[in-house]
Amino acid sequence: MSTNLESDTMMMCCASCGTAEVDDIKLKKCTACYLVRYCSVKCQREHRPQHKKECQKRAAELRDEILFKQPESTHLGDCPICFLPFSIDLKKSSMMPCCSKIVCIGCDHANQKREVDNVCPFCRHPAPKSQKESDKNRMRRVEANDPFAFRRMGERCSDEKDYKSAVEYWTKAAELGDVGAHYNLSVSYRDGLGVEKDEKKKVYHSEQAAIGGDPFARSHLGSTEWINGRTDRA
Repeated sequence: MSTNLESDTMMMCCASCGTAEVDDIKLKKCTACYLVRYCSVKCQREHRPQHKKECQKRAAELRDEILFKQPESTHLGDCPICFLPFSIDLKKSSMMPCCSKIVCIGCDHANQKREVDNVCPFCRHPAPKSQKESDKNRMRRVEANDPFAFRRMGERCSDEKDYKSAVEYWTKAAELGDVGAHYNLSVSYRDGLGVEKDEKKKVYHSEQAAIGGDPFARSHLGSTEWINGRTDRA
């Protein structure tokens, strides 16, 4: 009971100077652990040496809660037309070059049966008649900051052994929240393709991909934990 009371008091007052929250003073939570609040950046900096250890411990606990939570769906998501989850078999879905949407094979087949002219089942844009037109559509999606288009461009660069450009595209896609790009970056930092090997960045991107539902990233994290002797986490 006393611990809860102390915790409530800390949330009502600045953890450094003890100033209570009133109409003209708004306290802001520590964004790493959410355990304490401060009235100013100055107070937060002054209290950091006392709070650092507890903050890091709680931040790690919060990270694990997110990491080990069962994702609502896979990293592939749902078909934007029928809203059914995509199959883990990538051959059962297709990417539309005009809008960068992935459509399940069933909706794509139904569209081909229904339409006289070959058009995209999602945006109704006519299908490209050449590879040049397809590349032009893809670059249009890149210019529109489409994360999936960035990832696909990165994969094309990787196929051409241009790993540096691939990492640049994947980094942009990851910044926009693309789970697959996080996984590709984890592999790049693991193998040193286009970047220097970096264990911390490898783990970070693997964790981001795992949180997003990527089973391969989660498997890699388990292998890393096993190698490091943390079998309970593996």
